[in-house]
Amino acid sequence: MLSDSNQQDRWEKRYLDGKTGWDRGGPSPALEFGLARMPCPPARVLIPACGRGYEIAELASRGYRVTGVDFAQSAVTDLQEILQAQQLKADIVASDLFAWEAEKPFDVIYEQTALCALEPQQWPEYAERLYRWLHPGGLLIGAFMQTHRAGVRLGIAPWKPLKSCFQWINGTGPNKRIARLLTRVASKSWRLP
Repeated sequence: MLSDSNQQDRWEKRYLDGKTGWDRGGPSPALEFGLARMPCPPARVLIPACGRGYEIAELASRGYRVTGVDFAQSAVTDLQEILQAQQLKADIVASDLFAWEAEKPFDVIYEQTALCALEPQQWPEYAERLYRWLHPGGLLIGAFMQTHRAGVRLGIAPWKPLKSCFQWINGTGPNKRIARLLTRVASKSWRLP
């Protein structure tokens, strides 16, 4: 299910109009949580719906092979300029997540708020894509919602619909590992410094 062009236009307009309240101008503090659990560089990392991708620059500077995908062309252009200014390399793809396919699975998927930007009817297909994009035994790190306020929980909201989205993949093996990982991530409380 491709995202409709109105959704893509809406996100592009938000970037062009500077209506990006989630944009800190740097990596999310939740990245530290992920780094502590990630395999060592040069592991392959995917960041879906990466926006301006400050996490991509941070991971690339640490030696990770990073791929970012976003369909807002202005965000992709900004990210490419950030990488060029810092003399960093990463694969940046301007594409709808529902049209893009990875050439091979990733070791890590750092899912930072892409899910909360999708319409709920897109969640089952997105969950299937995460499963396809992740190498067996790979790590899915989820920061499904974020906030700028100190002392506020980072995590899942609303958790029940999101949990049901990932339980929709109810097979065996890696599917259940993803669901268990998401359950653990959802129960964590991360506090901003």
